[in-house]
Amino acid sequence: MPEPTSASAAASGSSPASVLGALVAGLQSGAIDVVDLTAPLSSATPVLRLPPAFGQTARFELEEISRYDERGPAWYWNNFRSGEHTGTHFDAPNHWFTGKDLADVASVPARRLVAPAAVLDVTDEAAKDPNFLVEVEHIQAWQHRYGALPDGGWLLVRTGWSSRSYAQEPFLNADEDGPHTPGLSAECARWVAEETPVIGLGVETVGTDAGRAHAFEPAFPCHSYLMGSGKYGLTQLQNLAELPPTGAVLIAGPLPIVSGSGAPARVLALVERAGEPS
Repeated sequence: MPEPTSASAAASGSSPASVLGALVAGLQSGAIDVVDLTAPLSSATPVLRLPPAFGQTARFELEEISRYDERGPAWYWNNFRSGEHTGTHFDAPNHWFTGKDLADVASVPARRLVAPAAVLDVTDEAAKDPNFLVEVEHIQAWQHRYGALPDGGWLLVRTGWSSRSYAQEPFLNADEDGPHTPGLSAECARWVAEETPVIGLGVETVGTDAGRAHAFEPAFPCHSYLMGSGKYGLTQLQNLAELPPTGAVLIAGPLPIVSGSGAPARVLALVERAGEPS
């Protein structure tokens, strides 16, 4: 049988099979590394806490069905219960009222789930101030050094927050004034949503917005602007320190929940390693 062809393959002088073959070879040799950006999902996973007047997301729970016993002698399996926005998860546009008429998580095109990533490192600033806010000029300075944000890609903000204890209280870092976690300013959130070519924002914190964002104008601007622009969010990412500023390819795999506003996701990054694999 002839090899599959396409206009792009013909133009480049190579077939899709050769491109995928090179990818597989790179993975097998270690020239391409797979970095897991996903936090473990368990009953101890931190969850967003809203004021008591509002509904609350559920913690992750496992319910054992059988474990090689009289309920099922040869198999082990569980039911699980979880909020859509528990743990490392994907925010769809319909998660926020500004995007209520846009895509649910099951409608996100598959091609959008594999995309390049830009990593903005503000760990030093966040270490000094847990309420640190990324401003437009921080991203513009990154672009001056590394080039334009990737068209159809992700902006990942590395704050070092994932190095904190992955437990409810230290991760939310809340007091009587509310949570104190880094994020984007309202103007920066608007700019990323409306004036950059990225498809979404990824963060290490419990949500895409800063801890104090309930007091911003508008409230929770990352949600408001990103969702309203048909863009996406990824939260509670880990291991961003293993990614270069540019060049990584992000693979986000949320559960395709019909009408869902989001879903827990396994998020991976492909990273090309320089030199010989160890």
